[in-house]
Amino acid sequence: MTLKIIMWNVQHGSAAYIGTPNGKHIAIDMGASAHFSPFRDQYRKNGIRLDHVTITHPHMDHIDDILNFDSLNPATFLTPNHLTENDIRGGNRNLNKDAESKIRKYLEIKQRYSFPVAPGNDVNLPQNNGGVSIKTFHPTQCPTENLNNHSVVTALEYCGVKVLIPGDNEASSWEELLKNPDFRTAISGTHVLVAAHHGREAGFHEPLFSHFHPFITLISDGSFVNTSATSQYDNVTQGWEVSSRSNKPRRQRKCVTTRNDGTIEIEVGIDNTDRGTFKVTTD
Repeated sequence: MTLKIIMWNVQHGSAAYIGTPNGKHIAIDMGASAHFSPFRDQYRKNGIRLDHVTITHPHMDHIDDILNFDSLNPATFLTPNHLTENDIRGGNRNLNKDAESKIRKYLEIKQRYSFPVAPGNDVNLPQNNGGVSIKTFHPTQCPTENLNNHSVVTALEYCGVKVLIPGDNEASSWEELLKNPDFRTAISGTHVLVAAHHGREAGFHEPLFSHFHPFITLISDGSFVNTSATSQYDNVTQGWEVSSRSNKPRRQRKCVTTRNDGTIEIEVGIDNTDRGTFKVTTD
């Protein structure tokens, strides 16, 4: 019985998959790749019905695949509901016709999923996820000119192993979240970190690392120039053995990136001494 987490290599933006021990399918963000669509090329192709989708925030590199949303028929949906249509349009300027259609679709879905969630579908209840705790937090007090600072942050825990998946959070949203004692408890001792804002300097927030020093940091990145804080993450990350699907030798790593390492997979489970552990595999 394992928890599986995949960071897809979407080339631009971010897209993650969570497969729970009891067979639930959860997606966080959709990425922005002209060549690969997790919704089309993985979930729909393999007949996967998503139980839940989280959109951390409505920037195009996180919702680009949204026209494929309905084909997966998710039971529940989470996004920063406090953002107005004016906020969302103001944060996505100079839209072309294709992007405009995706914003309209996002707004329609946001409205459609405004009803309360039935207890049996609530992904925040561990009993619905095979024992996986999923807690979500999002800031609401930052100025809405920067949608990054309204990103949903997801904290997962299974078998004592913690994984933290933010959006494009920057300093002011991290500062707001760290004032919340429940958030500080949820992130304390995080083992696996997904770097905020694709590993950019703006997403690295030093005070976070008084609460944890991850064993491995995952970066969903595009071009090298957009991954400006890798050395800073190296300095706060302990290191973990990483395997390769292409039979490269295992080696100790601190940061792995979709740009260099392709799709990244984490499996969380119990080792032969009944302790929680995790395995990291890249292309």
